[in-house]
Amino acid sequence: MSLYSSNYDVIIIGGSYAGLSAAMVLGRSLRRVLVLDNGKPANRQTPHSHSFLTRDGATPAELSAIARQQALAYPTVQLIEATVTSSAQDSQTFVVTTDSGATYSASRLLLATGLKDQFPAIPGFAECWGISVLHCPYCHGYEVHGQTLGVLANGDDGFEFGRLIHHWSPNLTLFTNGPSTLSAEQTKALTQHQITIVETPISAITHQNGQLSGLVLADQTDYSLDALFARSLLSQASPIAEQLGCLHNDIGLVQIDEWGRTSVPGVFAAGDTHTMMRQVMVAGTNGLRTAVVINKDMIEEEFQNVLQ
Repeated sequence: MSLYSSNYDVIIIGGSYAGLSAAMVLGRSLRRVLVLDNGKPANRQTPHSHSFLTRDGATPAELSAIARQQALAYPTVQLIEATVTSSAQDSQTFVVTTDSGATYSASRLLLATGLKDQFPAIPGFAECWGISVLHCPYCHGYEVHGQTLGVLANGDDGFEFGRLIHHWSPNLTLFTNGPSTLSAEQTKALTQHQITIVETPISAITHQNGQLSGLVLADQTDYSLDALFARSLLSQASPIAEQLGCLHNDIGLVQIDEWGRTSVPGVFAAGDTHTMMRQVMVAGTNGLRTAVVINKDMIEEEFQNVLQ
């Protein structure tokens, strides 16, 4: 008899787009799948999702609801709303424990836990994140193209981000939030493209229900804006990969091979956990690809055991 409350072929930690995409493929592959999800996706404040073919403009909640319905239509797929607090390997089995104290086991583990945004200490920034403080022009640039925009960044990142956003609107100001660390050549290139550079620190973002109207600087100057592009600091949303000993790269992403395998045999990763490409369609594709590899690995193991 098992020591654990349930045994599965695959446990997927994270039930957003990568996790549910993988669950569907594995369910269709007749695998017993458990998805554990805490219900707090990184894009929960975002009003609309874009660049997802056939679903452009849908809300993240709509996409998640459809994904859950379709993945859970397969009888071997189960979803439990819970936060996974720990995981360990017991011989050939991975055991996960949730915040309720429940434990589950499987021979394969897929980490689709994503990344956590850490925001600068600027009043209004967190409230506007995903609504009018935007991280990706491919997700949100079209909706604000031609409007009065700002970019919050400095140095090499400020130069690259500034010229990227300039493609969507010539009405652009780069806010370095302190002394500029741009090179002389970068400064010249930006100013020649009529990108204003403001070094005065930002005191606050003025907004109404997340829709910003401008920035207040430390010298009390008000800058009217329609949207601000900025990047957050990122960290893993879950400690599970680190607990299991999965290697990470120098910016904290889980290292995988081209098929989603981590450095720990039997542990896979999909979605934002291992990539800076934080788009819904990319996450879904990652989940599908990794699920196919997981199923293939299990088939090879089954035949290998027989041949031996």
